[in-house]
Amino acid sequence: MEATLRWVVITAVAPVAWGTNYYVTHEYLPAGHPLYGAAFRALPAGLLLLGLRPRLPSGSWWWKAPVLGLLNVASFFALIYYAAQLLPTSVASTVMATSPLALMLTAWALVKERPHLPALAGAAAGIAGVCLMLFAGTAGARLSGVLASVAALLLSSVGYVLAKRWNTGTDVLATTSWQLIAGGLVLLPAALLAEGAPPALDTGAVLGFGYVAVVATALAFAAWFGGLAHLPAATVGLLGLLNPATGVLLGTLVAQESLTPRQLCGLLLVLTGVLLGRPRPRPRPRRRDRARPDAPLTPSGRRGTTG
Repeated sequence: MEATLRWVVITAVAPVAWGTNYYVTHEYLPAGHPLYGAAFRALPAGLLLLGLRPRLPSGSWWWKAPVLGLLNVASFFALIYYAAQLLPTSVASTVMATSPLALMLTAWALVKERPHLPALAGAAAGIAGVCLMLFAGTAGARLSGVLASVAALLLSSVGYVLAKRWNTGTDVLATTSWQLIAGGLVLLPAALLAEGAPPALDTGAVLGFGYVAVVATALAFAAWFGGLAHLPAATVGLLGLLNPATGVLLGTLVAQESLTPRQLCGLLLVLTGVLLGRPRPRPRPRRRDRARPDAPLTPSGRRGTTG
């Protein structure tokens, strides 16, 4: 159980780091360049992890890494960057709050991890909590941004479950680096064709990309995929609710405002959802070495065990 709790804490690093990503992207990174923004996030992070774990793909990972890189990195990063530039943080976070439910259903379909009732209740509580914390109407929301968020949600759910299915016995840091590099290599030529020359970066953008690449990507994705390898998908998905909760707390800190009663109620619901999705303890195996008084004698003259 201690090992499980450790992986819960490690996995929680990812959504907390991602909770800062919308703010950094919106405030410091250049608008109108989602493909370059995604490439500048993915490639440095992948090369950093590859430097920490210098291994090349082998066997089927030569095609698995590009597939996961396309789903979890290239498509996801570009769509999230695009949505962050078009949507208020409240709307984007509310859409992404449905990711636990999407991840549970995808895991049920692809790896036969059937979600339990407490996890489904946790997803419902978490979504309600995020809506209570953030959603204040759709003013300023553009349909294209909402569709980008939904597409990112669906693609990443499939990619995360495939990563969980394929990562058995494979080093997580290595596979994460391969995904990030593969996704970045897809993004760069796409950015050149679609967006032309790279955007000019000021000091704030350089520091913003550095933070996003190292903390919100390299560290966060290593923690996330490590959690997927050791925890049920439902638990990992519900930990993702810490993403919008972090966004609310960060916004409150930056604006130096106190939390409203409505936001506090929403935060409480989110934390309740996370707790409902915690891994259930495995039942202790029944002892089979207890001898029954009425059990037949074995050839050695001892009583048989309880069957």
